[in-house]
Amino acid sequence: MTVRTVLFDRDGTLVEDVPYNGDPALVRPVPGAEAALALLRSRGVRTGVVTNQSGIARGLLTEGEVRKVNERVDALLGPFDVWAVCPHGPDDGCHCRKPEPGLVLWAAGRLCTHPADCAVVGDIGADVEAARRAGAHGILVPNGTTRPEETAAAEHAEPDLASAVRALLAPRTPGRPV
Repeated sequence: MTVRTVLFDRDGTLVEDVPYNGDPALVRPVPGAEAALALLRSRGVRTGVVTNQSGIARGLLTEGEVRKVNERVDALLGPFDVWAVCPHGPDDGCHCRKPEPGLVLWAAGRLCTHPADCAVVGDIGADVEAARRAGAHGILVPNGTTRPEETAAAEHAEPDLASAVRALLAPRTPGRPV
C-alpha cells in the first residue's frame, strides 16, 4: 500500500488550536508542520485539510472568516491540494462532520484518490474514526487536549507530525499498520 494523499485536521494538528478562530492573525503552525508537509510534497504525496468548523453553525464564525483563516493556513503551510470544511454543528446530523466519513470521502474524490490510498492525521478520536469509516488510514497525533481514552483507542499514534509523516513514508511490512 502506498499513501498517495494525506489529509490533515486543521486545528490542533497543523496549527495551534484557537477555539472558533475567525482571525487569520492568530494562525500559528504547530512545530514541525512546515517540514513535515515539505517532506510529503517532495515525495509526490498530495496534501489536504479536512476540518470541522461548527462555529459557523453556532453563529460564532462566518464562512468568510473561516475562509480567511484557511487562506492564512494555506499561505503559511500550503499550497494544499484540497480543502474540505464541515460548517455543521454536532447535532445537525450531517454526513460530513467528523467522525462521519463525508469530508474524507469528498476530499479523496476531488483528488481522484481511493480512500485506501489516503491517510488522515488528526489530534482527536473523531479524526481517526472518520478515516476508519471512509476506508482510509488514521494516525492520531495527540496534544494537550486529546483525551487519554482517544490515545488508548487509536490503532496508530505518533508523538508529532514529523513522526507521523515518517511512518507514512516508511516501507510497508506485513502486519505493520499504515
